[in-house]
Amino acid sequence: MKTIDELLAEGVKGKRVFVRADLNVPLAEGTITDDGRIRAVQPTIAKLAEAGARVIVASHLGRPKGAGVEPAFSLAPAAARLGELLGADVAFAADTVGASAKETVAALSDGQVAVIENLRFNAGETSKDDAERGAFADQLAELADLYVGDGFGAVHRKHASVFDLPARLPHGAGYLIATEVGVLKKLTAEVERPYVVVLGGAKVSDKLAVIDELLGKADRILIGGGMAYTFLYAKGYEVGISLLQKDQVEKVKEYMQRAEDTGVELVLPVDVLVSAEFPDLKKKTPTNPETVDADKIPADQEGLDIGPRTRELYASKIADAKTVFWNGPVGVFEHPDYAGGTSAIARALLDSSAFTVVGGGDSAAAVRILGFDENAFGHISTGGGASLEYLEGKTLPGLAALEG
Repeated sequence: MKTIDELLAEGVKGKRVFVRADLNVPLAEGTITDDGRIRAVQPTIAKLAEAGARVIVASHLGRPKGAGVEPAFSLAPAAARLGELLGADVAFAADTVGASAKETVAALSDGQVAVIENLRFNAGETSKDDAERGAFADQLAELADLYVGDGFGAVHRKHASVFDLPARLPHGAGYLIATEVGVLKKLTAEVERPYVVVLGGAKVSDKLAVIDELLGKADRILIGGGMAYTFLYAKGYEVGISLLQKDQVEKVKEYMQRAEDTGVELVLPVDVLVSAEFPDLKKKTPTNPETVDADKIPADQEGLDIGPRTRELYASKIADAKTVFWNGPVGVFEHPDYAGGTSAIARALLDSSAFTVVGGGDSAAAVRILGFDENAFGHISTGGGASLEYLEGKTLPGLAALEG
């Protein structure tokens, strides 16, 4: 995989460089609530601009239908924030490959940066039809001379700008992707032990494949979040109205048995915070949750966070680790009544001397929202789904394209 430094050494001054970034940031009424992904790609964009490249930044945001512009998913706020971070004007094209994009790119001078509109406004970006996807990639290729892949959060997608476009232009990996891949190798091929994995999030089905892979690699797997209740149910516990995937219970039982047979410590909550209603995440009014043992959840209550004894237990399981990977909050951290568990996991990682990796998505957002210094962690990934698929041993289309 050619690096951006190799492209810079070959010379980029005056060349149009297409940077596939991941600017898929959360928005609330048009305002960015977490700019972590923009800041993560800034070093690559800044370096190219400093070297005199004419930088074209492209990304997706959300899940528009691919039938044209949908204002709620516009990249305009991300372009404005990128300009603030770069300390320079960033031009913005109102389409992807149309007149605005062509005119905006043509107007760039050496060292200037432009952002084109949300790639997913064009159906060709995400099409499963190779010809349709390829036709869109052809149009994107006309805008540029070189391609730099730096949208790690999208490399597990076989999309036009991620998979097809690199085949049409000289290409290399940006600083973010190089860093992410280096970190993931430390979680797969170069692991220091004890290796502890903390898995949270809502659905156990989203994590089954990575659990399957980690049962042969991790020393301990700590389970939290909504997915924990399927595990507790599999143990025969009453889980009330907690999130439960009954269709996954037999698979969970199989994994619990495999963990026991292979000596992997699979740790489940011993107590949880419960409430009769899911909290209002906008008003954040107090809910007065009750703490109960994990095997005594009332039939009319819902588990929403790990309890204080579980927080202490999980911290003790992390304390002597040499490597820790955390993906998924262990409670409804967006509400102050249920942020304690996720906050405790973050604190345990910081208190540990281990190499710590926060696996993107909601976990990364939680770290920032709860006020932790993200620089204190070993690495905060920008791609939760991509990180998990890498750990599952899957071939990621975007990485394969950069290696081609």
